[in-house]
Amino acid sequence: MYILGISCFFHNSAVALIKDGKVVAAASEERFSREKNDANFPYKAIDYCLSKEKIRINKISHVVFYEKLILKFERILLSNISNWPKGLFRFSKMLNFWLSKNFRIQKILKKELGYEGNIFFTKQHESLSGTSFFTSNFKTAAILTIDNVGEWATTSISKGDYNKVSLLNEVRYPNSLGLLYSAFTYFLGFNVNEEEYKVMLLSAYGKPKYSDLIKKKLIKFHDDSSFTLNQKYFFYNNDNICMNKKFYDLFDLKRRDKNMIITQKHKDIAKSIQVVLEEAIINLANKAYELTREKNLCLAGNIMLNCIVNSRILKETKFEKLHIFPAAGYGGGSLGAALFTWNHILNKKRSYGQNSIYLGPSFKDKEIRDYLIRTKIPCKKYCEKKLIETVSDYLKNQKIIGWFQGPMEFGPISLGNRSIIADGTNKKNWDLICQKIKFEKRLVPFDIITLMSNKDKCFSLDIIPNCEVKKFKIDASVDSNTRFQAISKEYNLRFYNLLNEYKKLTGIPAIINTSFNISKKPIVCTPQDAFSVFLKTGIDILVLGTYVIDKRDIKWMKNM
Repeated sequence: MYILGISCFFHNSAVALIKDGKVVAAASEERFSREKNDANFPYKAIDYCLSKEKIRINKISHVVFYEKLILKFERILLSNISNWPKGLFRFSKMLNFWLSKNFRIQKILKKELGYEGNIFFTKQHESLSGTSFFTSNFKTAAILTIDNVGEWATTSISKGDYNKVSLLNEVRYPNSLGLLYSAFTYFLGFNVNEEEYKVMLLSAYGKPKYSDLIKKKLIKFHDDSSFTLNQKYFFYNNDNICMNKKFYDLFDLKRRDKNMIITQKHKDIAKSIQVVLEEAIINLANKAYELTREKNLCLAGNIMLNCIVNSRILKETKFEKLHIFPAAGYGGGSLGAALFTWNHILNKKRSYGQNSIYLGPSFKDKEIRDYLIRTKIPCKKYCEKKLIETVSDYLKNQKIIGWFQGPMEFGPISLGNRSIIADGTNKKNWDLICQKIKFEKRLVPFDIITLMSNKDKCFSLDIIPNCEVKKFKIDASVDSNTRFQAISKEYNLRFYNLLNEYKKLTGIPAIINTSFNISKKPIVCTPQDAFSVFLKTGIDILVLGTYVIDKRDIKWMKNM
């Protein structure tokens, strides 16, 4: 039995395919269209998932959409009526969008794709909770889901028990931690639903001077761990929260234009909202424990990609184990919708160990070779052992490497298949990646990756994600905005072998890793994508499977 999960028309459309309860493929539409956070109907991602299994759409038993559109429409209608007359004007502007797209899901599937099977709709928090719980190895767990807004829920606490998810508590729109954080994202000059991570990174440089003000004026915490937002300071534009004049007056500051210098006040505001967010989520995690008495906690929703919060949950609550699937946001909801349908709705036998994110397109060495020959790109091919030794030596000699291997990762995080890697002991490498590859001045999310066996020796867990890397020669802490990753042999053998060889060669058990893309562009999907980024940026070496390309050999191609 095949089940196809779909999320689209809001942010980062994606598709996931499961076969007899096991995940076989998943990808975001942006990786194929090359439009960052592409929200259009994911035709290309559907084609990929079907082709991966060599099936046609008529082989799909159930198609599942990741939210219940009628409930979302109800919420938007009622909330805009309550904001009469401005609300009705905004609603009339977006009505055409709903009629032309959201309410056409079934027509698109049936008429344009020729699908004649069952179409289900799950609630958004059911989908997000399903993504986290059903990809975990926990038989039972508490589930905390926090995002901007779905139908009505913005925060929910559930309990997962084998193949069922039971809702225990929820906070509803317009009270939303995700929308509050996004409001500050906009206020600080970053793109909403895309650059919230920059607020988290910026917070590392500030002090929480305004956290008490935020709690006094903007958000109120209640004894039951819930919260409410003070609506006097906000207005809503469809699903986005915006601030009014009272908000700006509160901080005596206008919105930062994206080209303006980031001042210390901006940094302090970022730190303040980060601290308030952490307090709110710790309260909610404690409530989840109180309601479930579980030792395991699954985290879901785009706000749970805030890894500073996640590290505090482990330290400050009674939970002993956490699970966060890297595609935790709306795109990942496509996977959760399919898994929720198989497990909870159809009551089928649950499959465990589905936490791999290597679910996207993969390219064999023959396909890579044919591409390189066709485009006349000079390269060298190595056997496995020699490849690992050669790339390790490049890392030692301060080369920045584009590393393209195997199936593409699902979600916003690169874990060794679509990665840019370098020696982290040289501070220049951090700066070069920011300026010459990402084309960003500072706020680039870096990961320090090591072998699973070395993680306790490398990282001080007290200050994740701004880690003190004990074996590094430099202090990769606040200034580098680092997160940590640890990888096992079973999870990614080639990348594991590379790290192990690099450790033997240099004595350093870790390297820096960031996603293989230019800022504001999707992570690369194909060898062609990888070579294009390689050609346009300061990457020195490109590794495509077992083929290695040195930029010094292709200077003649730079102007192509």
